[in-house]
Formats: sequence, structure tokens, C-alpha cells
Amino acid sequence: MFVKKICPLLWFLMSIGFGWAQSGQVKGVVSSDGIPVEFANVQLLGTSWGASTNDKGEYIITQIPSGRYTLSVSMVGYVTSSKEIVITDRTKLLEVNFPLNESDATLDEVVISGTMKEMSRLESPVPVEVYSPLFFKANPTPSIFESLQNVNGVRAQINCNVCNTGDIHINGLEGPYTMVLIDGMPIVSGLSTVYGLTGIPQSLIQRVEIVKGPASTLYGSEAVGGLINIITKNPVSAPAVSVDAMSTSWGEYNADIGVRWKLGKAHSLVGVNYFNYQNPIDNNQDGFTDVTLQHRISVFNKWNFDRKAHRVFNMAVRYIGEDRWGGQVNWTPSFRGGNERYGESIYTNRWEWLGQYQLPISTPVQFQYSATHHHQNSYYGTTYYDATQFIAFGQLTYSKKLKAHDLLIGTALRYNYYDDNTPATAALDATNRPSIQYLPGLFLQDEISINGQNKLLAGIRYDHNSIHGAIFSPRINYKWNSVDKKNSIRLSAGNGYRVANVFTEDHAALTGAREVVFKEDLKPETSWNVNLNWVKKIYTPRNAFVTFDATTFYTHFLNRIIPDYETDPNKIIYTNLNGYAISKGVSLSVDVSWPSGLKAILGSTWMDVSINRSGVTTQQLLTERFSGVWNIGYPLGKGFTIDYTGNLYGPMRLPLLGPLDPRSEYSPWWSIQNIQITKSFAKSWEIYGGVKNLLNYTPPANSIARAFDPFDKQVQFDANGQVLATLNNPHALTFDPTYVFAPNQGIRFFIGMRFTLQ
Repeated sequence: MFVKKICPLLWFLMSIGFGWAQSGQVKGVVSSDGIPVEFANVQLLGTSWGASTNDKGEYIITQIPSGRYTLSVSMVGYVTSSKEIVITDRTKLLEVNFPLNESDATLDEVVISGTMKEMSRLESPVPVEVYSPLFFKANPTPSIFESLQNVNGVRAQINCNVCNTGDIHINGLEGPYTMVLIDGMPIVSGLSTVYGLTGIPQSLIQRVEIVKGPASTLYGSEAVGGLINIITKNPVSAPAVSVDAMSTSWGEYNADIGVRWKLGKAHSLVGVNYFNYQNPIDNNQDGFTDVTLQHRISVFNKWNFDRKAHRVFNMAVRYIGEDRWGGQVNWTPSFRGGNERYGESIYTNRWEWLGQYQLPISTPVQFQYSATHHHQNSYYGTTYYDATQFIAFGQLTYSKKLKAHDLLIGTALRYNYYDDNTPATAALDATNRPSIQYLPGLFLQDEISINGQNKLLAGIRYDHNSIHGAIFSPRINYKWNSVDKKNSIRLSAGNGYRVANVFTEDHAALTGAREVVFKEDLKPETSWNVNLNWVKKIYTPRNAFVTFDATTFYTHFLNRIIPDYETDPNKIIYTNLNGYAISKGVSLSVDVSWPSGLKAILGSTWMDVSINRSGVTTQQLLTERFSGVWNIGYPLGKGFTIDYTGNLYGPMRLPLLGPLDPRSEYSPWWSIQNIQITKSFAKSWEIYGGVKNLLNYTPPANSIARAFDPFDKQVQFDANGQVLATLNNPHALTFDPTYVFAPNQGIRFFIGMRFTLQ
């Protein structure tokens, strides 16, 4: 009996001893570019054996039974790496080292906007912000214009309550100071500034790069406040088919379709965007549509042609046609241009052609080109505005590396033809005289790698405007990073300039009843800017990856062109500022990723944009002192993901019509918040839905002054053209829709579907 009881015990003890005798251990070092990675998770997949790396990147796993295993190393911010290992009875110590590559979440994406050359974001001496399609999918919208509302320091500003024209503000500077590029080519400018960011198929967008601060040295006029570069997908690697269709409870319908195919050695990608909204809504009961009705189609086609020696040869074309109107809810096209019912109706037809070609010679010379033709036929009440603009752009660049120097030399020519039916293109004898401008330029850039931690970028540009003469634009950038690349500092200083065209950029000059007055020939605006940027990456003990990004900026303007709404409430006066303007502030953002999948991007900007006119300093109109944004996403499991996005804005000074105007001089604090739930099926299908504008915030119902009398039929004027206060008009107002700071569109539900076939 004793033997029967003791034998199983002895056998069990022997088995343990045998197992211990056959156990082994694994150790090694986890690093990235030779720098130890601490707190990395090292795991034998399918088992409970694992460890974390110490501050030297070292790990050790002991008492591993014999067998074949997959050893995996993971860390937020890095690409997971795995290796197969075998433990035998002869394995006492197995050494396995892991070199990790940083993932896209670590500021190491490839960017081109800062220097016109492809380089990692981490190495760029110019701070470039990168936003992937995943960022925009958290709050789906029918246009890039609306998508940018949750980018820190960037605001989509609505400029008219009726036609809903808008522009993109960067650090408080209006849309004309921001250059918009598609694949590095200047596309959206001049006449297209107010409508050009619509109709770009989001299914074709690879990423969006944003540079805050002047970039005139490389890109010329209009890149004073910064630039937005929309990078489209490569036809070689894009999905074979992609579809994104969405509708809202307001009756909006939007569809993005992308198709890729191959023809011989050429790869092609076609994208179509269709948007339709035909449901007049007047929730604030002012008699006017809260949102313009739109019918838009855009077609984009991009080609990549295979070349020997990896030479670049691509081309893209885009067409956009749009019919939009806003106004009194009982307006119909039959009233277009009449004075019975007020409506603002805009017909837009536009085509674009862009591409680049690397010359088939031994030296790296590239030719880049773009051409755009934009025609707008519109009525703002009884004011007829018919305008055509054609812009052709060509640029040759040559790059050469000489030891520590990376040179870029370029020459560019821009041709701008503009014609309309306003005094802007009329001679003194009232004959039509289209505006034609030539802008040849030369630029030189030298990127100097002092050592592994210090880099200097110096550049200068010379342009000769056929009307305004010579313009110089220098800049200098300095970058320092720590040895472990977890800290980086970028200091930049530069000059920018802009040649303005009022009627193409500011549709407040056309809408409403104000008279447009030019006191002088407008000179080019110039600016000097200084930016200091600090980025810090942190890996926490719980494997969270954190990126802090802080920027302070200062811009000083001379010859600033600012519409004056206040000197005379019946006029908009355009003149070069007799004084100066300043934009200064601080921007902070934090990007946090946890192993659980929770991700949060939080940002805030404090700024002071002021105008000193004849010694008197005032806050710029329609410019907030504080803004905040957030984008929070979390995977709920079983294919479900929730996203919560939003923004918060402080008070802005608003344009009033005179001392008797009863409307508030400043806007209140306001916020637009959205929530979305997405369900993924396998790798091809997604269904998403949610609520936009959760708080149902809309501006005051009296934002449009005298909406009941849009043609000022009951307004009385004195001999000098000044409005008289009368019994029917006690506040001495005229019809005016420029008092606008936030979208009029309230809460709405949305649902959509995405399909992707690789």
C-alpha cells in the first residue's frame, strides 16, 4: 500500500526535476537606431512567460521548458517584431536582440512640405504636422474644409451666413494667407480660395501635411501664414476599390468612390466625389436657409508611368462642377438676380492639371507643373459677379548632396489671368481690362547636417512681380535633437509676402448692401515670422506612448490689407494698413496611445491677433483668443470603435453696423462636439454612424441684420448716404450677413458605409 502511494509522488517529483533540467532562458537587448528602448513588452506568444525591458533595453526570461516558441516584442510607437526560437535540453542561455522600427505614430512619417524633399518627419528641420485618413474618419465630413475643424490652431471659418463661403485660418490668419497644395502643387488660390477645398475625394487622400508659419521662400506668394498640402494616394499601392457613402438626418448625401487599375506599365487611380443637399431648413426662423443647398460632382484621375532608374513621372487632372444657393427659403432659380426674393446663387466650373516629371538625364532635375481654370457665375441678390481665372505654374528643381550639404536650387514661373465684371478689371474709360500677372522666381535652399544632433536649413527666394517689382523672401531653420531622439527643438525665422485680390478672396465685398471702397492701389503685404517648436516623446512604465508638442509663434505684418467694416457701416474700405499687425501665441498638443487601443489627441492654442492702426490697437475681427480641440478613440471589442471629437472657441470680435447695432460685439464661448460608433466586418466593410453637433449649438437668430428686408427697401439714407434711424429701423441697420462666427447647422444624425478591396 505504501509503495502504491509513494510511487506516484516520486514520479511527480521526478517529472518536475526533469522539467527543470530541460528549462532554458532567453535574454537580449531591444533598441531602435542603436538607442535602448525601455519598458518594451517581450512575450512568448501563447504562454505566460514574458518580461519588460529595463532602462538599458535589456530583458531576460528564465525557466522556459523545451519547445518551439514565437518571441514577440511590442511597444506603443514601434512596429511589433517577432522571431522564432527553439529551447532544447542543451539550451542554457539563448541571446536574441531586437532592433525595432518606429511606427507612424512616432513623428517618423515621410513628409515633403517643409523642404520640398522627401524625408522623415523626425529629421525635418521644419515642423510639419501630419494627419492620416484615420484622423479624418473619426469625424467624417463631405469636404476637407470641414475636416480640418479638429486640427489644433486651424479653424474653418464661415464668412457669410447666406452663401456659406469660408476659408482656413492658421494661427488666426485668414484663408488668403494659407497656401493649399495638392501633391505639392499650388492649386487652391485666388478665385478658388472660398470654394476650392470642396470636392476633393477623401477616399483618395493619403495624408494631409500642415506647415504653420511662412513658407514663401519655397512656395512664393500666399504662403504667408502657412500651407496645407493634400497628398493623394499612389496609383501603384492604392486599394483596388474604395467606397465611402454617408447621409445625414438633414438630407445630405455624400459619396466618395476610388478605383485603381493598370494599363500596360501605367497605373491609374480615379476618384469621384458626389454631394447633394436639397432640403431648405430654417430652424432659427429668420426666413433664410441655415445651410446653402448644394449639388456638386468632382472627378479626379491620377496616373503613374513606370520609368527606368526609378524616375518620377506622374500626372493628375480634376474637374469640379457645383451649383449652390442660399437665401430666403421661398427663393427659386426663377428669382435669380431679381429683387423680389433674396438669394445668393453660385455656379462653379473648374478644372485642374498637375504633375511632375524627372528629366531623363544623370542629374536629379525635376519639372513640376500645374494649371487651373476657374469660372464662377454668381448672383448675390441683385449683384452680378462673373469671374474667370486661369493660373499656369511651372517649376524646375535641381538637388545635389555635397558632404554635409544638401542643396536644392529651383526656378519657377507663375502666370495669372483674371477677369471679372467688377471695377477690379476695368480701366478708367470703363473698358474691360483683365489682370495679367507674371511671377518668375529663383530660390536656393541648403540643408546642412552639422552632426547627428544638429541641422541647419537656410534659404532665399527672389520673385519679380510684373506689377509690383522685386520681392525677396529669406528664411532660416535650426533643428536639434537629443541622442535618443526623444527630444527635439526647431527654431525658424523667415519672411513672407502676399499679393492680394480682394474680389476673389473676400466675398463680403459682394454680398449684402455695403459699398466697396478702395482708398489706394494695394501694395503687397509683407511679414516677418519667428517660431519655436519643442517636441518630447515619452514611453511610460505601462507602455503608453506620449508625444508633447509645444510651439510659440510671432508674426509682424507691414502693408497689411484689412477690410474696414467700422469706419462707415455702409461701406467696406480696403487699404494698406497705416501701422502694423501682429499675430502671436502659444500652441500646445499632446498625443497619447495606450496598449489597450485608447488614443487621445488634445490641443489648445492661445493667441493675440491685433491691429495697430495710427497708434490704436484693436483685436482683429473674427479671431478667437483661445481654441481647443480633441480627438479620442477607443476600441470597444468585437469590431466596434467609438470616437469622440470636438472643438472649443473663445469670444471673437464681430463686425457691427454702427453704434446702435443691438447685437453683441463679441461672440460667446462655443463648441461643436461629435460622437461616432464604427463596426468593422473582416477587413473590407465598415458601418458607422453617430451624432454631429451634440450640443446643438448655433449662432444667434439675429445674425443676419434685417433679414426681413434684404433689399433695404424700407431703409432711409441721408444726403451723405448714412442710414437714418427711423420708426421701422430704430437701430439704423442695413441688410448684412457678415456677422457670422459659427456654422448655423444644428444637431443631426448620420450613418455611412465604407468598403475597401485591396
